[in-house]
Amino acid sequence: MEYCCYILYSSKLDRYYVGHTEDIDLRIIQHNTGISTFTSKSNDWVLVYKQIFETRAAARSREIEVKKKKSRKYIEWMISTG
Repeated sequence: MEYCCYILYSSKLDRYYVGHTEDIDLRIIQHNTGISTFTSKSNDWVLVYKQIFETRAAARSREIEVKKKKSRKYIEWMISTG
């Protein structure tokens, strides 16, 4: 099974969201239908970055690493190189 760390972008909010999942297609639907609290403020979330991992722990670790940086510039750099 594959897991991924992903970044979504909402143009309406001009914000990024970082998460991890084993089913990216289902997770995007959940974000856009208001199931996820943070992303429920908008319904135009699109996938802009995805990194695949073999384990959930590795994907979660990468998510935490990105979130700890608290840097929009870092996220935009990841997307542009990625």
